[in-house]
Amino acid sequence: MIKVMIIDDSAVVRQTLGGILSAEPDIELIATASDPYDAANKLRSIVPDVIILDIEMPRMDGLTFLRKLMSQHPLPVIICSSKAEEGSDNVFQAMQFGAVDIIQKPKIGTKQFLEESKVMISDAVRAAQLTAVKKIAAPIAAPQPKLTADAVLPPPSHSHIAIETTESVVVVGASTGGTEALRVFLEKLPIDCPGVVIVQHMPEHFTAAFAQRLDGICDVHIKEASDNDTVLRGQVLIAPGNKHLLLKRSGARYYVEVKDGPLVSRHRPSVDVLFRSTARYAGKNAIGVIMTGMGDDGAKGMLEMKQAGAYNVAQDERSCVVFGMPKEAIKAGAVDTTLPLDEIADFVLKRSKSR
Repeated sequence: MIKVMIIDDSAVVRQTLGGILSAEPDIELIATASDPYDAANKLRSIVPDVIILDIEMPRMDGLTFLRKLMSQHPLPVIICSSKAEEGSDNVFQAMQFGAVDIIQKPKIGTKQFLEESKVMISDAVRAAQLTAVKKIAAPIAAPQPKLTADAVLPPPSHSHIAIETTESVVVVGASTGGTEALRVFLEKLPIDCPGVVIVQHMPEHFTAAFAQRLDGICDVHIKEASDNDTVLRGQVLIAPGNKHLLLKRSGARYYVEVKDGPLVSRHRPSVDVLFRSTARYAGKNAIGVIMTGMGDDGAKGMLEMKQAGAYNVAQDERSCVVFGMPKEAIKAGAVDTTLPLDEIADFVLKRSKSR
């Protein structure tokens, strides 16, 4: 059982999150606290596996508590924030302090959101627990059906494979630990690199701030993708949270489609959706990269890319926070090369120039 503590000043949020987690067979809610002082008192007698922490609370803010916790008794912490847009700097600062993931507070009264967020919240807790022990376990099946990319677009066929051109496109999928992995990867890319399209599992409203933050430290231009954005050299497009992102092609022009749709491989955006669309519209022109993350999102899509002639790279186990997604892609036979994180960018650049 994964033991969880929730620290939030809202009784409604504590009750809602507690109900979601308590319904999972492998998760146990062992405590809730209304503020960090209350939490500190309870932590004297209990040790949770994962803490879900609000940022804005009375008496002590969540960031101060997080710093103290990580310096004295480090535990996996998931930041839970309902003010993602206004507090985005605080959220990313929390991740620098050691928080392992971000989830959004449930939008109370929205039944559909709660049903979908139940899977994402529970998986975030499982991923956080795995991050702590650095060991991969088979994810426990959720009661909801696990949809494939068929729910968004049909499988690629030979008639849909794009003819080869001189222009490469790079597609990347990442999840837990991916925010830092993407920074390492993107900081190494020069302004004349091939166009890059990314799916990082991240909640709605966080991706714009994440892209803006990376844009300020990298040579390439990085932005949250908008529907019909052209894929350009020296530019990186990141899928908006809660939207699928597809690569499309019109003549010699690659562009992206931002699309609603059901959860695929329990995610939206889904790496499988991006990779399948890449197999269909880019074929041999594509280079795929799969990075750290829990679960198997991206494995099937990456195999379709390889079958369409793409070249695929996986981050190695040693440099992954969670060796789930790369491991599953390797098991599926979808990966051509496995590399440490700090070598992926240089390899992708050389590969794109050798085509």
